[in-house]
Amino acid sequence: MHRWLAALFAVISTGFARGDERPNILFIVSEDNGPELGCYGDPHARTPNLDQLAAEGVRFERAFVPYSVCSPSRAAFLTGLHPGQNGQIGLATHKFAMYREDTPNVISLLKPAGYRTGLIGKLHVNPESAFPFDFRAIAGANFQRKQDVGEYVAAAETFWAEAAGKPWFLSVNFPDAHLPFLREAHGLPDDPQNGEDVSPLPWVGADSQRLREVTADYYNCLARLDVWVGRLLDALEKTGRAGNTMVIYFGDHGAQFPRGKGTVYEGGLRVPLIVRWPGKARAGSVRNELTSTLDLLPTILEATGIEAPPELTGRALQPLLRGEKPADWRQYVFALTTGSFPRACYVQESVRDERYRLISSPRPGTRNLDAGTYLDPEHPHHVVSGLVSEERASVSPEVETAFRRWENPPRYELYDLESDPNEWENLTDDPDHAEAKARLVAALEAWQEQIRDPFSDRENVDAFVEEQLDYLDLRYRKQKDFRWRYLDTFPAWRKARAEP
Repeated sequence: MHRWLAALFAVISTGFARGDERPNILFIVSEDNGPELGCYGDPHARTPNLDQLAAEGVRFERAFVPYSVCSPSRAAFLTGLHPGQNGQIGLATHKFAMYREDTPNVISLLKPAGYRTGLIGKLHVNPESAFPFDFRAIAGANFQRKQDVGEYVAAAETFWAEAAGKPWFLSVNFPDAHLPFLREAHGLPDDPQNGEDVSPLPWVGADSQRLREVTADYYNCLARLDVWVGRLLDALEKTGRAGNTMVIYFGDHGAQFPRGKGTVYEGGLRVPLIVRWPGKARAGSVRNELTSTLDLLPTILEATGIEAPPELTGRALQPLLRGEKPADWRQYVFALTTGSFPRACYVQESVRDERYRLISSPRPGTRNLDAGTYLDPEHPHHVVSGLVSEERASVSPEVETAFRRWENPPRYELYDLESDPNEWENLTDDPDHAEAKARLVAALEAWQEQIRDPFSDRENVDAFVEEQLDYLDLRYRKQKDFRWRYLDTFPAWRKARAEP
């Protein structure tokens, strides 16, 4: 620790000497959307500004989050730590939190190095005190879109003016495309699509006119997001500092449709990721390596000359940005879900390689409450983008089998993403894929050991789930000093595993 601090102070002194040579960092974070953008080949998308950003930067074709719900995903990319490492394994609004307030993160690392730091839009990670931004604006989620793009841009302009000659980090968090999927807001988009213009996302598995209208409004949200991004980038250009700014655009997780947000399927975990860094990133290139939002903090730290904390498992993206082909790039990406709050509780983990995804359910054959939020119209949190009874009744036998598997998962699921990109056929008992299954199980177990994952211990899983199920009435929300037990038991378990 002393060596790490000494290195940090050395960076601070040299950083001040370099002045504006150090890059500014702009995060543009969108809500609840996968790669349903024009630059990713989606035929229904109307996203010219994001397409242009991709043409000016590097587009990552296979980028993933480690948890497909907002709070855990955001804590992960801000700290560079998997949710099992940092503790934010559920929604902040349901009193889930990181284990420690002093967890190193992008703000606590950049500020001592002389960076001015800002946040526009929601943080949604507990405790907020762990992220001592110099500037904050529009702190709410803005899901009703009461604040329009002009307010976000004006806040960014204020932040940039106050940064003066200092290097800066700014995270701008736009509300689209989170539910409600608003067809129009503040006159945007100016030519909205309807159900006749689109088709349901392919991994949803169902179709109806109602579902097409909901999907159209999802695409309308993405069109509106695109306008927001374009106006923000125009404002950045006017500052004269765009040439020394690394712009990183990404989604916080996949779309809120069945087998998307909240799951460890491809639809929940795969996100768009675009990096524009003039003179440093190879403009117009596309990378197919497995990447993760856990890579963002290492990338920023390498760009700013700050030594990375030792627990980070992500990789700096600079070799890929330069067009290099590292021989030792990662072979796997990993993910977790707990359902994020009691009424959607279910623990699963997954590992994906170039071809396959393995899903591990440590409590097989028990009810997945999260699936009910999409498939059960009687669920108290059933969403409009889920299925109604008539829609489910009309799906193919293959899709219905997949839905039932999602509702009551087996111990393992294995999908061949080359032949089955939408993950319908479980190959876990297929002898032709036994080697792939064994290899991925071993990779997941090695990862769990590496990060000291509390969910690798069945006793931890059971204790966590039992407490969640005890609070299905959500009474904890009215208890001022309520604290989930895992916030004490998991760190103690992890500490014991770290000792010789």
